Amino acid sequence: MEMRRFMYGWLLLSVCALSRQAHADDDALIKAAQANIPEFLQLLSIPNVADNPGHIRDNAVFIETALKKRGFRTRLLQNPANRPLVFAQLDAPVAGRRTVLFYIHFDGQPVIPERWSQPSPFSPVVKQRDANGVWTPVPSERLQATPFDPELRIFARSASDDKAPIMMLLTAIDLLNAEDAAPEFNIKLILDSEEEMGSPSLAGVVASNRSLFAADGLVILDGPVHASGRPTLLFGNRGIVQATLVVYGPKVALHSGHYGNYVPNPAMRLAGLLASMKDDDGRVLVPGYYDGIDLTASDRALLAASGDDDAALRKRLGIARAERVGETYQMSMQYPSLNVRGMASAAIGDKAANVVPSEATAELDLRTTPEADGQTLFALLKTHIERQGYHLTDGPPSDEERAGHDKLASFSMGKSEKAVRVPVDSSVGRWAYTATEAVATTGDKPVRIRMVGGTVPTATLVDALRLSFVIVSTVNADNNQHTHDENLRMGNIISGTRTIRSLLTTPYP
Repeated sequence: MEMRRFMYGWLLLSVCALSRQAHADDDALIKAAQANIPEFLQLLSIPNVADNPGHIRDNAVFIETALKKRGFRTRLLQNPANRPLVFAQLDAPVAGRRTVLFYIHFDGQPVIPERWSQPSPFSPVVKQRDANGVWTPVPSERLQATPFDPELRIFARSASDDKAPIMMLLTAIDLLNAEDAAPEFNIKLILDSEEEMGSPSLAGVVASNRSLFAADGLVILDGPVHASGRPTLLFGNRGIVQATLVVYGPKVALHSGHYGNYVPNPAMRLAGLLASMKDDDGRVLVPGYYDGIDLTASDRALLAASGDDDAALRKRLGIARAERVGETYQMSMQYPSLNVRGMASAAIGDKAANVVPSEATAELDLRTTPEADGQTLFALLKTHIERQGYHLTDGPPSDEERAGHDKLASFSMGKSEKAVRVPVDSSVGRWAYTATEAVATTGDKPVRIRMVGGTVPTATLVDALRLSFVIVSTVNADNNQHTHDENLRMGNIISGTRTIRSLLTTPYP
């Protein structure tokens, strides 16, 4: 009896000690994050759309300064477009340690300011959700309050995608410095300036500086965590091919009263052509589009283990029924997709005119997989268009082509990036799982995703450096990335920093 009492008392004291230590660690983490919030808001205030090289350079200089302050050796790596990438290196204090290359990007998607619920996407606004679920601005000083409110959000372009991981990494380094500790391996860091436009310069920069990027593993910090909030590891990403489809009508727009019922309308024809490509369940009808996708029993088990709540996901997205390409959300991400990302023909609203348009355009993106590459998918779509009776031209049709063909269109391929995937039990995957498991909530396990639906330039780095990789996601799932009102939940600043700190303090095998 006395031994049992002793053991119970010892266990209780141990749990209390661990709880006090965890609380102290959280306090230190929150204070470090709060200390860096002004720096983060400054970074978010610098416009970062890649079509303005001057703005990109301003971001690069700001980030380089922040890294130098933490002891990194840095270089700006120039590219032909004068949008410099940032390289940084921080060596472990013990010689002979392994080296991990981290990838983050600091450019952002284009913005349409009038669609944002604030004066400018580059003037960060702090908001909280009111009783009616509406995001309402609050003073930025609230971010420094005690107790820390994890549900506050910062709204700005790139608040989540992908400037947040930059600040999380800097904060993790600050924590280690405050503890007089150091990473367990050498850190190399590449910050991309052109990710949102397909990283056109990355391959050339890597090829010209191959020895600079030499490493034992690759970690990509990008993307949202699983909806459950658990630490999330991704082992592949779909690629992308962009394409433009133009259907041609009369030489010029025509009066719809004089020519309606006589001149074919290219907008109607484009709508019919697009509709021929997919059924009502969202499955692509083009023969061969899904060839090669064969999910094994272990693949299906891994997808099911993610624990997705598809009903909750549909509710959050505002849809009654999902498409039926895959049985679940995760399964649908394993197949190539066909998406209309924009359409245009004539004008709408107060600029609309009663005309038969001269042409109609659809911009497409095709998300690819390792089994279904972009060239193949584009060729399949081209054949499908021709089988619908269209004569394809290299641009606006000539008079001869107009006289000789009823249905005229052009179909051109734009930029592309490869899909890539690695086994979840790779050495870098096992290491990342160990590190993230250490910070997961008691009873939870990190989520391992076989292949995420979005695209990052993983293939460029993997092909050039022959590195195994893992994508570590840190920001909130409902962050509105790539659209208006992008935001970062403050609780994810804390959890993301905790995850990155654990990576840095877990020895690389």
